[in-house]
Amino acid sequence: MKVRIAPTPSGFIHAGNAVNFILNAALAKSQPDGRILLRIDDIDADRKRPEYVEDIFRALDWLGIEWDEGPQSPDDFERHWSQHRRVGLYEAFLQKLMDNNVVFPCQKSRKELTAQGAIYPEAWKKQPISLRDPDTAWRANTPPELPLSCFVVRRRDGLPAYQVASICDDVHFGITDMYRGDDLRASSAAQRWLAGAAGETNFERVRIYHHPLLTGTDGTKLSKSAGAGSVRDLGDDKVVKSTLLQISAKWLGLPHENIQNLPDLVGLIHKGSFTIKKEGLL
Repeated sequence: MKVRIAPTPSGFIHAGNAVNFILNAALAKSQPDGRILLRIDDIDADRKRPEYVEDIFRALDWLGIEWDEGPQSPDDFERHWSQHRRVGLYEAFLQKLMDNNVVFPCQKSRKELTAQGAIYPEAWKKQPISLRDPDTAWRANTPPELPLSCFVVRRRDGLPAYQVASICDDVHFGITDMYRGDDLRASSAAQRWLAGAAGETNFERVRIYHHPLLTGTDGTKLSKSAGAGSVRDLGDDKVVKSTLLQISAKWLGLPHENIQNLPDLVGLIHKGSFTIKKEGLL
């Protein structure tokens, strides 16, 4: 088993992120050959800040999570592990999509697209432009049943979009299992379809599971963009830390009342049985 902890440095790590990190780490460490990759998804450099990158390492240290592969510090990340150092992989994938006639050009604005709702208009797939024109996004020509309609695979600035970078990295680093939040179900479906459309058969072997989301007091999911509280504000609060571990155990169907640290959770996984389904992690 090889999992990845893949935060985006677009905000400070909140409790929902922390539980996802715990689940990935505990399930990998419960296997004799389990490995953890730390992959920081920084392809969207516009939202990246040095303090957000530093906070990822601080949060992992606070949780007691050690990883087997990936950057060991913010400086090591920038020098050797940034996604911008793997752009060649992503561009080769995009070329496959173009060769397979999977993509079309789009110059519509975000405002125009929002006004159309969730379904990309069929008529817009025939804009009088080419894939090589400046300021042109590439969109995937998705089937009607896919939950993400004609999503972007190459941005207007020429950079590969998230779905492409994520697929390529998972294949490149040999990820076998992916534990993600329920809010990424549509993204998982999009990635499965896109990898197949590019002929990337290795991605079919990645097992994808989804877990519930932590929510705020108002019932909405915790979000960096919405200013969800950061674990950096918790200090050395052992009660909060054990609560996050207990939530992870509860989602795995394990007894959770006395868990205080990550080894406790790993030990419970060794002793007990937990429920994992292809559709989700419960």
